[in-house]
Amino acid sequence: MKANDNTDQQNFAALDPDRVIDAVESLGFVSDLRVFPLNSYENRVYQFGIEDAEPLVVKFYRPQRWSNAQISEEHHFTQQLYDADIPVIPPWQNDDGQSLFEHEGYRFALYPRRGGHAPALDDMENLFQLGRLFGRLHLVGETEDFQHRPTLTPQTFGERSSHYLLENDFIPGSLRQAYESLARDLLALIEQRFSDCQARNIRCHGDGHVGNILWRDGDTQLVDFDDSRMAPAIQDLWMFLSGNTDARQKALMELVEGYEEFRSFDSRELVLVEALRGLRIMHHAAWLARRWSDPAFPRAFPWFNTERYWGEHILMLREQLALVQEPALRLSM
Repeated sequence: MKANDNTDQQNFAALDPDRVIDAVESLGFVSDLRVFPLNSYENRVYQFGIEDAEPLVVKFYRPQRWSNAQISEEHHFTQQLYDADIPVIPPWQNDDGQSLFEHEGYRFALYPRRGGHAPALDDMENLFQLGRLFGRLHLVGETEDFQHRPTLTPQTFGERSSHYLLENDFIPGSLRQAYESLARDLLALIEQRFSDCQARNIRCHGDGHVGNILWRDGDTQLVDFDDSRMAPAIQDLWMFLSGNTDARQKALMELVEGYEEFRSFDSRELVLVEALRGLRIMHHAAWLARRWSDPAFPRAFPWFNTERYWGEHILMLREQLALVQEPALRLSM
């Protein structure tokens, strides 16, 4: 366990309701003493009751994960999108335009509370509307680059993840050789796909899955830009493609039809769909490993870091290697 992991754990362990109230009230709000934790692992998020007003959502950032400059870029991006009438939820700003605050060493931001449910991806109209949403988002995303937030590459998402797992002895000895060989082959193929594609990196949401889409009474809200980074545009679309090849093909065509109402889609990026899925599988395993010293993670993911888990992880990577080798999806049936 690294020193930074200990620091994260100690900081979040001390973040009790009294500290949450003190932090938010330092900005002039008056609490009604109702503070409820919300589902979040990477950061700590609470619903915060305000006297005679709608509750707020307060997000406390994990120490050492993002710099202040990186968080400010996220906030700036969401405000740009909001100003362009794209349905996102930017953080609250004070009279000085500040959106990132600090209290007793805790960095936090406030958001209006919004509710909703995830869209059904077997509904083609939903996919069409998601395509339109991300087409609009990427029009804004391409107007400037992030200067401080990272870029999604095979190195940052894949190689670093593999190295972390091996260097910190998470892979059981009986499976280590199989994992090393498979990870090496998969990453070599993924790097080739990225090289062949030469995709343009733009500012993306970065974590475009149904859990970050809130639908309610015909309205859509795109939330949680915590993983926003420079990436190919397909990064915000591929997670909506699931099922067999035919199902993914049909879903892709609906997404792209909606997307191209606002922005041209670069079909060369289709070779990255399964490559990006492979990188996410590797990155997710390493993310769990990096956070394993946080008591919230063993409670939430008790199946992680067992011999069975790593055996299934290797099987998943082997299946993904085969998928990356298959022909890419097409824009025509």
